[in-house]
Amino acid sequence: MDYRSTTERSIRDPEGFWLEAAEAIDWDVAPTAAVDASNAPLYRWFADGMLNTCYNALDRHVIAGRGDTTALIYDSPVVGAKKSYTYSALLEKVAQFAGVLADAGVSVGDRVVIYMPMMPQAVVAMLACARLGAVHSVVFGGFAAKELAARLDDAEPSVIVTASGGIEPSRVVEYLPTIVTALELSRGTVRTVIVKDRPEVPGSARELEGAAGVDWWDWDEAAGAATPHDPVPVRATDPLYILYTSGTTGAPKGVVRDNGGHAVAMAWSMRNIYDVHPGDVMWTASDVGWVVGHSYIVYGPLIAGATTVLYEGKPVGTPDAGAFWRVVSDYRVKVLFTAPTALRAIRKVDPHAALADQYDLGSLDALFLAGERLDPETWTWATALLDKPVVDHWWQTETGWAICASPRGIEELPLRAGSPSFPVPGFQVEIVDEHGHQQHPLTEGNIVIRLPLPPGTLSTLWRGDDRYVHSYLSAFPGFYLTGDSGYFDREGYLYVMGRTDDIINVAGHRLSTGSMEQVLAQHPAVAECAVIGVADQLKGQKPVGYVVLKSGSTPVESELAAELVAMVRDQIGAVAAFRDVVVVSALPKTRSGKILRKTMRQIVDGEDYVIPPTIEDTQAIQVIVDSMARG
Repeated sequence: MDYRSTTERSIRDPEGFWLEAAEAIDWDVAPTAAVDASNAPLYRWFADGMLNTCYNALDRHVIAGRGDTTALIYDSPVVGAKKSYTYSALLEKVAQFAGVLADAGVSVGDRVVIYMPMMPQAVVAMLACARLGAVHSVVFGGFAAKELAARLDDAEPSVIVTASGGIEPSRVVEYLPTIVTALELSRGTVRTVIVKDRPEVPGSARELEGAAGVDWWDWDEAAGAATPHDPVPVRATDPLYILYTSGTTGAPKGVVRDNGGHAVAMAWSMRNIYDVHPGDVMWTASDVGWVVGHSYIVYGPLIAGATTVLYEGKPVGTPDAGAFWRVVSDYRVKVLFTAPTALRAIRKVDPHAALADQYDLGSLDALFLAGERLDPETWTWATALLDKPVVDHWWQTETGWAICASPRGIEELPLRAGSPSFPVPGFQVEIVDEHGHQQHPLTEGNIVIRLPLPPGTLSTLWRGDDRYVHSYLSAFPGFYLTGDSGYFDREGYLYVMGRTDDIINVAGHRLSTGSMEQVLAQHPAVAECAVIGVADQLKGQKPVGYVVLKSGSTPVESELAAELVAMVRDQIGAVAAFRDVVVVSALPKTRSGKILRKTMRQIVDGEDYVIPPTIEDTQAIQVIVDSMARG
């Protein structure tokens, strides 16, 4: 079937379409129905089915005689390590660590927070949780103690799995002090912290015994004493993981992914979007702390029986801008998936791609990009460099897989710069105005998706059904609000223009400007402030803080900026990439007191803007314009 007929069937007969897709999964109890609408708009998929996600990612491939196939390749230029794991070897390690978690009292439904760098043990820990039917929540190692504590309080885990630290090209990041502080800030549900020591990083579990009132276990010692654990069947609707994404209020939102719908979506998307099959090598150059890492470093490739690459390094500097091409060449990568930020970093250092000429890229079938808007210049540069399809595709933490793409496993559709192509089968995407009226082609509006969302998308927010409905489903009844604006052209290509709220996208990381504003407002010299995301050639967007000083405050602007940057780094983390502060005399606001962040962003980005009729003080607009003139 071609793209059009496949899409039409997914809309006309979603029940038959997704039950057929579910046949790619091994079930303990096969589902008899696809979608359960009994609690709409909170839909559930394959509600009467039972399965184990880890079994589908590992055991079934070993049982089928493919145990000697390479499952995971670990490549770490920062520590000089390379190692491959067959499906049999990875299964052995996962079963053993599942036994460790069981010894720590973890069982079906319990939460485990994983705070680890890009090392094989992070993948093992995720799969071990899935094996037990436990719910993992991976927190990116770059987050500060306060942010980690907020996630501990929300998820209420009994166990944290971590490493002694992460390794950057220019520094070592110790994790254990951050975890101790987070435990002291949190409400105290954690009983055990399991630590994988890294010889390159100071600190160990033994040195921390008794700290923060929890038990500290050494990974290797615990694994040596544990009994391997069998996979535990769970309901398809049981949660597999919680993944936190920034909320507009600054409070993290825990996106809940179920087991059954997720497994079906991963299997379907690997085959139909990425055209990756058993034995193929897929490298997703992301981090397991983000949704891309969950879906296409860990679960998608392994459920498909493919080989996945786990890369602990950077696109440049480890050791140079040829690092990505070296990995593609070394492991005969068929599909590379990364963020536009990575390509922009490579292009900045090696604009003519001279380093790519040193490597054999003949294995590469396609490059997939997602995470933030792909600018046409980068798309054109990559297409010319590789002479292969460069597929822009669009999705969110909440959806877990692509909303729009060119599905290479179904039909190779023409690609267009600036567009992630067409809605993926199962996603009914529409453009509506503020009243919910459908827009004509070439007219920008709110991008919404008709309910029910397909399998693999969020089922709810953790302990937050009402918040889920309020945040995503209430603005336009019957639709999921993506929070993005955009338009369709006359041929049906979607163009995503940007966010409609105050979430900004820094190098593929969704961050709340509201949470940064809360930090800036704590400074004794700051009367009010606004943080906006402005266009950045490398990172897509970067946060810039505009602050109004309290009367009588006369700090040196450079010293104030340094203090504010340090505060954001301490309370949110280096991942925020907050470095720019501008002192202004006023912020543009409406009469109701709402700061006109969108207008500010348009001014700073050099876009056309319209001064809203509800503005309180038009001179405040000129203040922002003048600040731009000052540089």
